[in-house]
Order: sequence, then structure tokens, then C-alpha cells
Amino acid sequence: MTRFIRTHFILLLLTAACLALTYVCVLIHESRLGRTLSSVEKVQESGTLRLITAKAMNTYYLYKGKPAGFEYDLAREFAKFMNVELDVITPGWNNMFLCLDQGKGDVVAAGISITKRRLGQVAFSIPYMTVQQRIIHHRLILEPNDIEDLGFRAIHVRRGTSYHSRLEQVKIEGVPLTYILHDNTPTEELIAMVNQRKIKFTVADSNIALISQRYYPDIRIGIPIQEKESLAWAIRKDDPEMLKAVNRFFLYANETGILEAITEKYYHNINQVDVFDVKKFHKRIKSRLPQYKKLIQTECKKYGFDWRLITAVIYQESHFNEDAVSKTNVRGLMQVTHATAAELGIKNYKKPDQSIRAGIKYLHKMFLKFDHIDDEYQRMLFALASYNIGYGHVLDAIKLAHKRGLDPGVWRSLKQTLPLLARPAVAKNLKHGYARGGEPVHYIDRILTYYDILRQKEVSFK
Repeated sequence: MTRFIRTHFILLLLTAACLALTYVCVLIHESRLGRTLSSVEKVQESGTLRLITAKAMNTYYLYKGKPAGFEYDLAREFAKFMNVELDVITPGWNNMFLCLDQGKGDVVAAGISITKRRLGQVAFSIPYMTVQQRIIHHRLILEPNDIEDLGFRAIHVRRGTSYHSRLEQVKIEGVPLTYILHDNTPTEELIAMVNQRKIKFTVADSNIALISQRYYPDIRIGIPIQEKESLAWAIRKDDPEMLKAVNRFFLYANETGILEAITEKYYHNINQVDVFDVKKFHKRIKSRLPQYKKLIQTECKKYGFDWRLITAVIYQESHFNEDAVSKTNVRGLMQVTHATAAELGIKNYKKPDQSIRAGIKYLHKMFLKFDHIDDEYQRMLFALASYNIGYGHVLDAIKLAHKRGLDPGVWRSLKQTLPLLARPAVAKNLKHGYARGGEPVHYIDRILTYYDILRQKEVSFK
């Protein structure tokens, strides 16, 4: 009986303790609910960061069914920084700030410039890029010489943009221009209309203008109409915690090279576009590519390569000319050497189909050599450099990156070390000796430009 009572008493104590613990938890939860959670706490509690952005080539789009774009990639890194998932909201350009104000999203990242008018609506993060508004016109249209020369010209821009504000100001200052406003129309779409000569003038930030020259080589980037401006992310004015979190991320992204890597990915070589070369590429996509396209797609499917990238490689090697001959007397579409073809079991490497098969197979072989690099995009750049200059020389450049404290697994490091292979003082200490290391850097820059053009034709804004 005594044992029974003791056991029963212990059970009562345990029950009471559990009830007390439950009560304490309830009090803590109620206490927490009694105050307003900051947006950062809400994001962490929900596990999702809500990005408000616009559908455009410089912000967010779908490629091969997967999301991409400068702002998207940057926001994805911010979500990783906060250890949460990313959700994308695209309410249309004119509704982004309203969406933010209503609490439907956490940050606006859409290539937005900091202006006095916007400072009254939102708080801005640390800037991440500097741009300048430029007039865009067709090459056959006489461009204005200065802002006063905009008089009596019709300029098409999207409503609610910094372009709209600037043109409004220019008109107030006495220049008798006309501006025609478009709702939720991406700047790139207006630039396309200039290229097609449907409209004569539009305005674009310099980063968008320079990228668009790749896609529309008949456009010209005209006079600036504004001083340089900074791009930043927008946060609600009453949300200092999110602003702090975003600013901490930008400092981290700048320090770790994340911002530089994403900028390089989307804005590589934009200041050095050869519009005549690009225009020739557009023409040959139509006139020469169709006869090789199916074969390229078939071979690329075997290795999981994007056929557009390989097409860019082939164009760089031969301009789709099966009789092309290099300075070193290498022939064919992919400029495969006799020794390489023999190594891969390709007998007649000068024939178009054999050259394509040999080139892609060899590129895949180089790709496999860099399996320690997790990022497939970076890995492909290393493979392309090896295809151009040789695997051994790329290894030398990697070792130089190590010695100089650079990240040896990213292309931007090799862009610095590969040119060093041509310096006699450096080359004499390398295992594979001297090489014209600047050539693969220019080689890959051109390939990525052609690749970007081909990708743009497949981009979806759905």
C-alpha cells in the first residue's frame, strides 16, 4: 500500500511539473505574440524570403524552365545568407512599391535607382552598381547632340521609372520634348522597338543599354541625360531590421566576392562589345547554323551540355565555316587537332559531323577533369580554357591563383593569372612553361557574348 501511494505521489508530481512547463511555454508564446515581430523574424519563422521584382533580362526571367537573372541570383544568395528559401513575386513594375507597402513582399530588387522622389517612399540599401541614363536610337536615326537637342522629339519610356522623372524634369526646364508613357513595359522591349524602327527614341540605364547592344546591334547608345545614379534594393521605411539585414548581406557579398561573381556572370565584357561582329553573328545564326543545329543538339544531349553554349564555341572556332583553317593549320568546325581526333577515335575530323562529335567529346573530357568544382558554370569555363590553351597551362594558372591568395575554383581568378603565363619571368618557373595566357581570356569572353545572345532568344518572362 505504501509503495502504491509513493508511486502515485510521484506520478502526481510529474503531472504537475508537465502542466507547469506547459503553462510557462504558453506564457512565453503569448508574450511573444503580444509584440509585433520584425520582418526579419517573420522571414526566419516562415522560412521564406519574398522578393518583389520585375520580369526583365537584367532582373528575373526563366531560362530552360529555371529562374535566372542578376537580381534573382543576388536575392537567392541573400536568402542563403538568412538560411531561408526564396519566393519571387512579380506584380508588374508599376505595382512593386505598392506591393512592398502592403507587406506582400520583403524587399524590392529590380535594378532600381535611388532618386529623391523614391526616397520619400522607401528606404534604400547600400548601392551595388552605378549607372547612367542614356538615349537609345537606331543607327539610321540622327542622334541628339545634347539635352537641348531633344526638343520636339518623341521619347518612349515606362511610366514610374527614373527615366520618366528625368524627362519630366527636362521638360519643366524648358526643353519642348514629348514623352510617351508605357505601362509595365520592360526597357528591353522598348529597345527592341527602337531596333525594329517602330519608335525612334527611348531611354535606358547604361548597364541595360550595353547588354541590349548584343541582342540588337542596330541600336546606338546616345547622349547621357542624367548624372550617374546608384542602383539599390528598396525596403519599407518602417522596417529598419530588414534594412540592416540587407546591408549586412551586401557587405558580406562584396567581401566574399559573391557580388563580383554575379556581376561578372551577367555583365561580362559589356564595355567591349564589337557591334559589327555581333551583327555578323546574328546573320550567321540564320544563314549557317540551321544545317548543324540538330547534330549539335544531339551530341550535347549525350553529355548534358547546353547546345547554345557549344554553338557559341563552334562559332568562335570557325564562324560555322567547315573549311576554316587556324593559324596553326588546324581545320574544321571545332578546330580539333589530328592528334586529339585520333585519341578520341575520330577518323575524319575535317568532316562537319566528325569535327562536332570530336570537339564536344574532347570538351567533355576536359569538363570531367575539373570535377572538384561544384558550380557547373565555373567548371565549364575551366574546361573551355583547357580546350583553347591546354589542360597543363590551366593547371599552372590554378597554382598561380593559389600562390596569390585567389580562389582557384572561380574563373575570375584565372582571368588574372592566365595572362601571367606569357611573362618570361613567371613562365620559367611553371611546369608547362610559356603560353599566350591572354588568349583564352578573350576566347571565353567572346564565347560568353555569343552564348548570351543565343540564350536571350530562348528566355521566357512567364
